[in-house]
Amino acid sequence: MENSESRSRVIIRTSIIGILANLILAGFKAAVGIISGSIAIVLDAVNNLSDAASSVITAVGTRLAAKEPDKKHPFGYGRIEYLTAMIISILVLYAGITSLVESVKKIIQPETPDYSLPALIIVGAAVAVKIVLGLYTRSVGKKVNSDSLINSGEDATLDSVISASTLAAAIFFIFTKISLEAWLGAVISLVIIKSGIGMLRETLSRILGERAEPELARAIRDTAASFPNVVGAHDLVLHNYGPDAYTGSVHVEVPQSLTAADLDELQRAMSVEIYKKHGVIMTAVGVYAVQADEESAALRDLVTRTAMAHGNVLEVHGFYLDKKTKTARFDLVVSFDEKDRRALADKVVGELTALRPEYAYRCALDTDFADI
Repeated sequence: MENSESRSRVIIRTSIIGILANLILAGFKAAVGIISGSIAIVLDAVNNLSDAASSVITAVGTRLAAKEPDKKHPFGYGRIEYLTAMIISILVLYAGITSLVESVKKIIQPETPDYSLPALIIVGAAVAVKIVLGLYTRSVGKKVNSDSLINSGEDATLDSVISASTLAAAIFFIFTKISLEAWLGAVISLVIIKSGIGMLRETLSRILGERAEPELARAIRDTAASFPNVVGAHDLVLHNYGPDAYTGSVHVEVPQSLTAADLDELQRAMSVEIYKKHGVIMTAVGVYAVQADEESAALRDLVTRTAMAHGNVLEVHGFYLDKKTKTARFDLVVSFDEKDRRALADKVVGELTALRPEYAYRCALDTDFADI
């Protein structure tokens, strides 16, 4: 809880810095743009206002996301951060489209700008401020795993490119009396639109639900497998309810000789250890029984070798032989690269039946959730 509050404070503090910086820049640029008659500088000022709005949205979203879980939302409000990142992406996209429309208007009906030395100095200072602000915001965003801050930082970096391009166009006009700012504005607008679409696509992907980072998944599975009597850990499923807010479940293979009391102690200790090390709440720890007799071990080895001979079979686990019914059951993890995963599982069963027809085979097709 303390770490969550600290993270929220960092994001809000960074957002406030962005708000103040962008409001100051917007005021100066708007004045310079109106006095000089430069549409590019005026649009740059408007873009700063949209950045200030993005920072406000980030701060408000972070505050709401930090709310305690309640009866209606028992998993908390962390996903609000994804929604704020989506709103920022839409603002960037809208700014790009607006800038493109205005630039095209100026291409059709050009106006001659009137630049002054103070105007150029202000734009040059804005470039420096935006570069620093963009690097700072993005680095903080990566440090605290905030998509909203990362998007704001990338937007600020784009703004520095816009301001630098505007400055270059102004200097070029002073020496050649040829105005390129409308055409430059159109090109920059297309870059902003592309960036906005990329941000929006990435944020929507997170809202839909992505795999957990392989490093986190591997670390959790290694922790589960490190306990005494655990032969292997499989079927790790992680559910994301906001940045750094995960719940999950895992299956472990243990000797069938363990008692219910042994399993209860193991599951409790494992859940506590995974939360302490990785901050993930384990909602369930399932159990696969491992048989140690010679017949079961030999058939398990045959099943594993036969299945793993297929390139898109990633893992075989959960093997158990019911000797009364002569039925072998196991789980098969098949890659998403396989066009027909069920058909491959059926093929493995067919090959096993041909090799050892005295047994029946029940194959459960598992999904590769963790990409380990």
